[in-house]
Amino acid sequence: MPNAETPARTPGAGPLGPGAGPLGGVRVVELAGIGPGPFAAMLLADLGADVVRVDRPGGPGLGIDPARDVTNRNKRSVVVDLKAPDGPARVLDLAERADVLIEGYRPGVAERLGVGPAPCHARNPRLVYGRMTGWGQDGPLARRAGHDIGYIALTGTLGLIGAPGTPPPAPANLLGDYAGGSLYLVVGILAALHHAREHGTGQVVDAAVVDGTAHLSSMIHGMLAAGAWQDRRGANLLDGGCPFYGTYETADGRYMAVGALEPQFYAEFMRILGIPDQAPARDDPARWPELREAVAARFRSRTRDAWTAVFADSDACTAPVLSLGEAPHHPHLAARGTFTDHGGLTQPAPAPRFSATPTSVRTGPALPGADTAAVARDWALPPDRNPPPGPCPGSVPGPVPGSVPDPAEHNSQ
Repeated sequence: MPNAETPARTPGAGPLGPGAGPLGGVRVVELAGIGPGPFAAMLLADLGADVVRVDRPGGPGLGIDPARDVTNRNKRSVVVDLKAPDGPARVLDLAERADVLIEGYRPGVAERLGVGPAPCHARNPRLVYGRMTGWGQDGPLARRAGHDIGYIALTGTLGLIGAPGTPPPAPANLLGDYAGGSLYLVVGILAALHHAREHGTGQVVDAAVVDGTAHLSSMIHGMLAAGAWQDRRGANLLDGGCPFYGTYETADGRYMAVGALEPQFYAEFMRILGIPDQAPARDDPARWPELREAVAARFRSRTRDAWTAVFADSDACTAPVLSLGEAPHHPHLAARGTFTDHGGLTQPAPAPRFSATPTSVRTGPALPGADTAAVARDWALPPDRNPPPGPCPGSVPGPVPGSVPDPAEHNSQ
């Protein structure tokens, strides 16, 4: 249905309601996957975009109960089997009416399924086509499977983390998937969206976890070139080598974090800790092990909460290390509303914040297929001549024979 008439859209308005965020009026199609793609789409949804997630009939290969997957909040869902005869056409109908499309398949898979950049741009030349992979669209590893930990391993960033002489710890999947992946995809999409609105042409955004994670280490590469960073773990100012930038165990087996880098903050830290005259000079790296032990001994003398109270209202740059369950209850985070409760789920609130177009958690996780009729109406989609046996709103679909996700399709995850 090329050149279909699309209803006019007003920024800040639309089916999500006014005041949904600065991306009100922007339409996004997300081809369902796991990891950095859904998180990037959640960021756009949090900012007010009308994100329609195209779920497959059998669900993702990995994942949690859809009703608790907060990365699908503020979205709507339709179910499309891309391997069915009419599947690609249904996605192209969405792409024709969208501003952005996000996919996270291995290179070549979207093309094979008939929803790659060429057919999408033939229907909608202004479309921003966002591709999220671990290795990127080209290079020797482009078509290989992978996960966050392997991507960050090759970039050198995993090797920055942890104590010397021990294996580098896995930093969840925050550093690669979300920082090096999702955030860079969103930056690229927003930049390409601006270009499309200025010049009338869309483009492909190739976001790779390896590229973004390497880019995150730019400052450290500069320090390395300047001789201000040693290319080994636990020997530098910001990697645990410095005794006044790191973590210490307390009497109850919990931890305090210390970041007293500047001299004035260090002086305050040492004064409150109670050993300013007993510790060796901070500027003598040869005596850093001795200084670390002196600091560690003091922290072992009290509980974490006792030290938290001691350092309260100071500029010693010291904070308790909280668990995921504790963090929402910290007085500062509670006062700012850094976390929010929606539908019984405690979750991080949208970030950052906007003075004129505030954001919010408007809806809970989109359940697969629950929004098919509403999306068809709001996006003025053509009638579906072969509707799949989708779930009733609020239900969770079971596996459909022949629709189980193919691991060979996924590069990232």
